[in-house]
Amino acid sequence: MARWYCLPLILILIKGSFCGQWGAWMPQSIYALRDTCVAIPCKFDYPDDIRPSVVHGVWYFKSPYPKNLPPVVLRTKTNTAHESFQGRTQLLGDLHQRNCTIQIDRLSSEFQGKYYFRADLGGYNQYTYSEHSNLELLDNPSILSPDEIIVGSVAELTCYAPDNCPDMKPIVTWFRTEGLEQQSVFGKLQEDNYMWTMMSLLNFLPTHKNNGHTVGCKVNYPNTSLEYEAFTTLDVKYPPKIVEVNSSLETTEGAHLILLCVVESNPMSLVTWMKDDTVLKEDLSANLTLEFENVTHNYDGIYICIAENFYGKVNRSLGLAVMYAPWKPSVNTSILAIEGEPVTILCSTEGNPEPIITIMKGKSLLSTAIYENELLLELPEVSHEDDGEYWCVAENQYGRSSSSFNITIEFAPIVLPESKCTLARDTVQCMCEVKSNPEPVILFEIPEKDIIINETDREFVYSQRNGYTVSSILTIRREPSEDILVICSASNLYGTKVHELEFKDANNHIWGKVGPVGAVFIFAILIGVVGYMIQTRKKKNQNESSSFVQTENPPVMFSGDYEPKEKREKSQASRS
Repeated sequence: MARWYCLPLILILIKGSFCGQWGAWMPQSIYALRDTCVAIPCKFDYPDDIRPSVVHGVWYFKSPYPKNLPPVVLRTKTNTAHESFQGRTQLLGDLHQRNCTIQIDRLSSEFQGKYYFRADLGGYNQYTYSEHSNLELLDNPSILSPDEIIVGSVAELTCYAPDNCPDMKPIVTWFRTEGLEQQSVFGKLQEDNYMWTMMSLLNFLPTHKNNGHTVGCKVNYPNTSLEYEAFTTLDVKYPPKIVEVNSSLETTEGAHLILLCVVESNPMSLVTWMKDDTVLKEDLSANLTLEFENVTHNYDGIYICIAENFYGKVNRSLGLAVMYAPWKPSVNTSILAIEGEPVTILCSTEGNPEPIITIMKGKSLLSTAIYENELLLELPEVSHEDDGEYWCVAENQYGRSSSSFNITIEFAPIVLPESKCTLARDTVQCMCEVKSNPEPVILFEIPEKDIIINETDREFVYSQRNGYTVSSILTIRREPSEDILVICSASNLYGTKVHELEFKDANNHIWGKVGPVGAVFIFAILIGVVGYMIQTRKKKNQNESSSFVQTENPPVMFSGDYEPKEKREKSQASRS
């Protein structure tokens, strides 16, 4: 006996709630695959006082009212049907048992619609029930996917095929399941309101590779060529995965650079580029590029690509090293120090790679630091020889830069070895050459005559300054047999230096060797040379703005006739 028409009467009465009166029960909707068959389960009832000897029934299509001449699906009394249903229908139920179940074969789209049952109990006891069943035909089975398929969590797909015909039993299988891990399949028959469904359940463990994969479900029927397919595309949710990003790299200033971060995820991730906790760029995207048109040293550092969606977060970092020539070194401002004091020089710069730093004076290398950004030079006790211009030079393979600075040393006077007096017959010319900073005060002293002559007395002394060296020349006349002692003293705020000038006899050194005639000749040459040198010095001093000072025609002082400047001024005033 088929499962659709062996329903207990008590259940029918409960469902239809028509005990002892006109009423019927059938599913409001029923489903079948096109070109298959369907059995519509049906139960009916009538009043208890009616006791028919013969029970007949009529199934109508689309309308319950005979006067509308609806198509007859099946008339049991004559076993006739409308031409469209002819040979397609059969009554499965026993009308005497109040079971009106009907089967319809070879279903096509024209058979979709409402079906009504009319009971014929003889005479006027005929009744068309308002209850009806709506037949819907399907072209394919249905696949149900879970609301969410997440990587790492077992997922279940269900394929549904209606199983409402006793003559055709569906067989459900899966295909295109390659790549699904840990898959298993089992079948299940499900009943709902006396409608039956064959289900096949496919379980598997999804991976991110399964996202977008199409899985198929197939339904066929034994001893037929009928075959139906359904497909579903897997929407696998998974956290982001960074599949491509630049590795750490080196570049140079001024270069054009692109950083790329490619992300796989479902759903799409928010991708962010960051540096030093600062967001540089972000977008809801599968890839994000960071482009630098003109790289500078400020771009050096660690860059992080972050990708995040509802299911997770991931990041990758890379180092960008920007290579550049050293900056112009930063050094002490010009230094003023006193001889004997310590001096510290700090030279600092920045470059990548770290440069070689050198401190130099002239062509002398004083100190070097290799692959450092700063160099410290300590001079424990400076001397006047440390005075001058210094250079700090920084260099790497990308360039070279330098800065200069000066160290100025203040020191007590030093009388140089060139200081001396030269004797020439009746004159003495004394030169006192002094090096000091600040500039010294130079005095010539002739102790025997109790005479002191200041270098500023332009009538008898002329001076020339070159850097820290001052040359003062005193010219005096003497008697041939007279011995003279000349003392040179130089003073500044750091001390005084007193030096007895050595005498050299020009006659002994020159005249004695060349004879009288040669002496006259050499003397003439010397006069010409001295005159030329004086004119040349005058021009040179004017051009270089030196502190050279001399009189137009420096007089020759007789050692016995010298008077202090104050006494001479008084004598000149009395004569006038």
